[in-house]
Amino acid sequence: RGDAPATGAGVSAAHRGLGELGTAWREAAAAARTALAEPRHSPVAHWPELGAFRMLTALPPDRLDDPCVRQLLAASHRELARTAEVFLDCAGQAGRTAAALGVHRQTLYYRLSKVEQLTGLDLDDGGHRLLLHMALKGARLRARAPEPHRS
Repeated sequence: RGDAPATGAGVSAAHRGLGELGTAWREAAAAARTALAEPRHSPVAHWPELGAFRMLTALPPDRLDDPCVRQLLAASHRELARTAEVFLDCAGQAGRTAAALGVHRQTLYYRLSKVEQLTGLDLDDGGHRLLLHMALKGARLRARAPEPHRS
């Protein structure tokens, strides 16, 4: 996994004509944000390959904040947030997750129970897993969002 890259670029889907220039620009900008936020999509992210990030990048950065993850995203819980994200990226498969994190399964189960306590979410519930996964990915995008223009 690793930290978000310092630089990244985005490529839109193929478009034809000047009428689609705005769409191509939005796709490329969204792909670039994803390249900056998600190491597996860097250094160059392609719009057609972004998966759920296509939807997440369509939301304004302030809409990517969900109360369920605020406590989990505190600096003191960084390892728990990483554990939750890897677990969800591994489709909830404990063996794959433990191997990816380099921890024993019991350590993984302990961390996941702490995640449930901090978030109030039940990781056995598909809707809760989806919310947590999208909130964690959204937090990555929010952290890399450009500063708003002030006049």
